[in-house]
Amino acid sequence: MDQEFQAFVAEQQDDKVERGLQTLRPDQLPEGDVLVKVAYSSVNYKDALATIPKGQVARVSPLVPGIDLAGDVVESGSAELSEGQEVIVHGYDLGVAHHGGFAEYARVPAEWVIPLPEGLSKKQAMALGTAGYTAALSVHLLEQQRGLSAGDGPVLVTGATGGVGSTAVGILAARGYEVVASSGKEAEHDYLRELGAAEILSRDETSAESDRPIERARWAAAIDPVGGATLAYILRTLRPGGAVASSGNTGGIALTTTVLPFILRGVALLGADSVNTPMELRRHVWQHLAGDMRPNGLDESIAREVELGGLEEVLERILEGGVRGRTVVNVAG
Repeated sequence: MDQEFQAFVAEQQDDKVERGLQTLRPDQLPEGDVLVKVAYSSVNYKDALATIPKGQVARVSPLVPGIDLAGDVVESGSAELSEGQEVIVHGYDLGVAHHGGFAEYARVPAEWVIPLPEGLSKKQAMALGTAGYTAALSVHLLEQQRGLSAGDGPVLVTGATGGVGSTAVGILAARGYEVVASSGKEAEHDYLRELGAAEILSRDETSAESDRPIERARWAAAIDPVGGATLAYILRTLRPGGAVASSGNTGGIALTTTVLPFILRGVALLGADSVNTPMELRRHVWQHLAGDMRPNGLDESIAREVELGGLEEVLERILEGGVRGRTVVNVAG
């Protein structure tokens, strides 16, 4: 590998975080069995949190953020992974306590590495990234654990212009579901309809507080990356036997609800944990993403492509809620 390479680094300094491009050496990479030359990464909300003082994501400093990456194996200490193999890495401690995808090289444990599924390019894999994987995992949980199918009724997707939400809309619509999208961005309604949303609700409606423990039953299921008051609304309005796959907390970590939706309607709250998914399931979901879970508008979902030097602006915008769709990082340049 190169004796020096470029990386976007966040470093805690007193009460602030300095972030920007740095030149690193191979000996500054963490331990691992597999060395990957990174081709693409993506920008997630969690990446932005890893670069601010009160983000509560970064567990080491300095840190190369980037909670996902796609690239080519350069060196391998694993019999299952060969030099030149195209791979994906995401979850676990990547970009949190272990240098991540915002660098030209990454060294990771072999047990974190997924062979790139046939039918996806490395760029497409990062157009999906952690957000797309989380959306697909949410659909998988609803279908496999709760038996959800396309004829059961409308499925609500909240935070629908974000990475998880927009991919979920695209996956569900491609699988024949009636998708109702919730968004606070009126200007993006046409985008959501292009992905396959049959109806669009305002964020105000799906985050409204209520003193009623149960309201009119509307949704066969829901995918929620928002949390907070939005998740409470969903629980109040699920149909009997319905379920919600919860994966995020951009709307807050507190959940104010009652036991009544669970004991009177038999609804379920399913946690979609994309960080520590067992590897067998992780590979299974990625295979489906390359096949029958491939979302509508995958290539069109890339709202922008930036190189490492363009990350600063994107990280600021994602913290302000000003990003829709996916931002792919062309690490190779």
